[in-house]
Amino acid sequence: MSTKEKIQEDLLVDTLEQNLNEIVLYNDDVNTFDYVIDTLIYACDHTPEQAEQCSILVHYKGKCTVKTGSYDDLKPRCSMLLEAGLSAEIV
Repeated sequence: MSTKEKIQEDLLVDTLEQNLNEIVLYNDDVNTFDYVIDTLIYACDHTPEQAEQCSILVHYKGKCTVKTGSYDDLKPRCSMLLEAGLSAEIV
């Protein structure tokens, strides 16, 4: 095994071992579909279609993962959701 192959293998293992967190959005009886959609577009950089699909899943399933990534990326996004009056947490 060459040094180049060993380095590539180490990088692949490091990438696979990164801990990815999720923002989970929970259903509530307060916010409208349009408000949730607009908030997801703003806070999570969703497309309108993606935000609509997530809001439907939250409504019918009670919760939905709306963003996956590193904790440092998700923390401000989750804070925006919470400040907007939505129920969300990072898991």
